[in-house]
Amino acid sequence: MPRKKKDLPRGKLKVAMLGGLYEIGKNLAVIEYEGEILVVDCGLGFPDDDMLGIDLVIPDITYLKENEEKIKGIVLTHGHEDHIGALPYVLQQISPPVYGTPLTLGILQSKLDEFTFEITPDLNVVRAGQKIKLGCFEVEFINVNHSIPDAVCLAINTPLGMIIHSGDFKIDLTPVDSPMIDLPRLGELGNEGVLLLMCESTNAERPGYTPSERTVGASLDSIFFKNADKRISIATFSSNVHRVQQIINTAEKYGRKVIINGRSMQNIVSCAMDLGYMHAAPDTLIDINDIKRYKPEQLTVVCTGSQGEPMSSLYRMAFSDHSRIELSPNDVVVISANAIPGNEKLVNNIINELFRRGVSVIYDAVVSDVHVSGHACQEELKTMHALTKPKYFMPIHGEYKHLATHRNLAIFIGEKPENIFISEIGKVLEIDSKGARWGGTIPSGKVLVDGYGVGDVGSIVLRDRRHLSLDGIIIVAASVSAESGLLFSGPEIFSRGFVYVREAEEMMDELRDIAAGIIEEFYDNNDRDFTAMKNRIKDEMAKYISLKTKRKPMLLPIIMEI
Repeated sequence: MPRKKKDLPRGKLKVAMLGGLYEIGKNLAVIEYEGEILVVDCGLGFPDDDMLGIDLVIPDITYLKENEEKIKGIVLTHGHEDHIGALPYVLQQISPPVYGTPLTLGILQSKLDEFTFEITPDLNVVRAGQKIKLGCFEVEFINVNHSIPDAVCLAINTPLGMIIHSGDFKIDLTPVDSPMIDLPRLGELGNEGVLLLMCESTNAERPGYTPSERTVGASLDSIFFKNADKRISIATFSSNVHRVQQIINTAEKYGRKVIINGRSMQNIVSCAMDLGYMHAAPDTLIDINDIKRYKPEQLTVVCTGSQGEPMSSLYRMAFSDHSRIELSPNDVVVISANAIPGNEKLVNNIINELFRRGVSVIYDAVVSDVHVSGHACQEELKTMHALTKPKYFMPIHGEYKHLATHRNLAIFIGEKPENIFISEIGKVLEIDSKGARWGGTIPSGKVLVDGYGVGDVGSIVLRDRRHLSLDGIIIVAASVSAESGLLFSGPEIFSRGFVYVREAEEMMDELRDIAAGIIEEFYDNNDRDFTAMKNRIKDEMAKYISLKTKRKPMLLPIIMEI
């Protein structure tokens, strides 16, 4: 039975998101009660178009670092990058125990193996149906359906009441090699009383139900049947274990061998095989080095690159940069995924290049059932609300339009608008015996990962990169005698990305004269303020360049005194 109001503790329950709001990815939730913190998921995001050169984006965990001793654990909903991908970076800074299902931790461990840690990460396996106690929180892991096995939603019992965190889910009545979502348990929790529902919103705009993963299996069977005389290559998300399993099953049915191509695909398939989440006949999977031993029509290639990633297996195959596979009109390529918003151009580039090579390409615009989503559509979201009957609701995991649509959906089914909270990253929702309200903010933001650098590229560096990409750079180099003030050499003008020097000699000569005149003026006045000298050179050159070209290149004077 839910507690009566007079029986509620006097403490405050605080809920904040450090990622996963107004964006797709970077999911991280912080739940806090009286000095004890529980973290849900720790994912990465991908850079925006204006984040030039950035590889990944992870949440700012300043608040977690400042309160590390309060963290009782990090609990994971499933093994997708947007939910676990930031952990290799985060666990180098804080060291709380991590809890997840076997496949989730198996995928995580393969990522952690590529990093070094002062303190070995503490990974703890849990299974759907299990409960664990973490400080004042009791966390129950509840089976859900998603595009990866071992996905769970979380029932988090707090001193003030139950929080349901949905993770990513859909209601699949005919799942592949996994049990159906545990709707009865969600209904039981709803009858006992749910204080707050935190529910994903990715497909909140889509009416109806998300099709079952098995519909893809039927489409694959048709594709294999119609293309018995061709090699078939299928690009999909490496973490979509159910999809890869269906590809293997269909290949075996038609007597084909399967090549797993792409590093992330190989890692996840290997992990899933070792843990028993995937299976294949002993001679089905072959090494890519054995490709010439078989006729093309005897082969199926499962590869990465469904999002058009430039270094992916499919990209290299399409642009003839693959060391083992050369595509021809005797190939069929299936793109078994929808383009993530922002990746449409990359995917179209690959599709266009494949068509140029005479390859038959099958994608969602050609055959609608080559991919289905792993996220709940409107009717499934309504079911989640109807089962859990939350007092308060916070839509999570989506852009603002997804969150707002999910809010409107909740209002439509009878939830009170004043009990629905669309949050922002870093904004704190406080709940106590008197109700729920906003309660300030905690440090938050984006940390940019560029190669091995984590957080060393900030807004100023990005501004400089944008500046360079738009207008180029001009470098002025000169050396001056410390005794006489006379120029030893230069000024030399170097242009990169601005104009071709040989075709703009008159402009370069004028820029040399401007720089030389300013240097001589400063030394004639016995002024050795190099900062002022460089700023003056930049100002005067910028005026001249703007007058002549209407451009604003980056200007970098280098003055050496000898």
